[in-house]
Amino acid sequence: MSTGIRRATIADVAREAGVSTSTASVVFSGKVNVADATRQKVLAAAAALGYTGPDPRAASLRTGRSGIVGVVLGGELRHAFLDPVTTAMMDGLTDALASISTGILLLRDDPREDEPPAIAEAPVDAVVLIGCSTRAREVLDVVRQRGLPVVVIEGDGGDDVPQVTLDNREASATIARHVLQLGHRRAATITLPLDSARERALITPAREASATVSVTLDRLAGFREAFPDAVAITAAGSLVDEGYLVGRMLLATDDGALRDDRPTAIVTQSDLLAVGAIRAAEELGLRVSEDLTVVGFDGIAADGLGSLELTTMAQPALEKGRAAGEQVTRMLEGEAGESVHFTCEFRAGETAARPAVRNSPVE
Repeated sequence: MSTGIRRATIADVAREAGVSTSTASVVFSGKVNVADATRQKVLAAAAALGYTGPDPRAASLRTGRSGIVGVVLGGELRHAFLDPVTTAMMDGLTDALASISTGILLLRDDPREDEPPAIAEAPVDAVVLIGCSTRAREVLDVVRQRGLPVVVIEGDGGDDVPQVTLDNREASATIARHVLQLGHRRAATITLPLDSARERALITPAREASATVSVTLDRLAGFREAFPDAVAITAAGSLVDEGYLVGRMLLATDDGALRDDRPTAIVTQSDLLAVGAIRAAEELGLRVSEDLTVVGFDGIAADGLGSLELTTMAQPALEKGRAAGEQVTRMLEGEAGESVHFTCEFRAGETAARPAVRNSPVE
């Protein structure tokens, strides 16, 4: 037996406003122009009846759509929201999807290898796959099987998938060459994860050959254009703490003593990693940039640097998300999606300088 109050319907609103049901419907859909006086009558009637809009469940049944776009992210979602690049992309994406009254559902790529990706059964109309996902290829296979529109941000989706790309290799090469031109010969890099294992470890040929994250590989390739034989270590994620831990690995021994063979420059694949590496250096008594150069990638407003301005490559994260949303909108409206390419901009800061004399190599 139901004890609830009956929810007002669009027919009730139309009756109260003295208009047809179809007129009341288009006021709420926003898809057809309606005279302002009529619109105000309908909205006043709706307010009086406590009607807030069409039941989304009914709309879903009528259209066969959920009104939701799935966004697949790598790693734990709580970590994703610590990364300003991810949040900026989400802002751009939701801005673009607002025009079709579509929301987003955030999903992990799920690192447990024995389970299918969460997107396999998620009630979504389309998918945006962030290229830093370590299971991007598997997720793409599932999305293709479901026949859903998909856009990939910074990943290899194949020729048939619209992609939002960034000049990762070129940008990484640009900042690495800057470090080289300053006179550094003993550089190291802290990278994003290579695969779903998310290990904090030295990059070996075997690990690189089995890597699944194209963003990491592209940025690593750019770095190696300037420093082909340099040490490269993966972080477990784009986190300040990870930059700190790997920074200590590069700069000090287990007992905290500075390494004699420590790098004079650390090139990181994200600004958050750079902040962590700078903290490690300062804790060990090294001055940035007098004793150590540290550069980043992203161009975010990074906390924890005090008065230092980070030398980095700035990327248009908001615009990337917006472009992905625009392509999803096109596909949901029956049009073909298109790939969009963005470039990074070098941003000179205060964390890069010529190497100290004591560390200058003899060539």
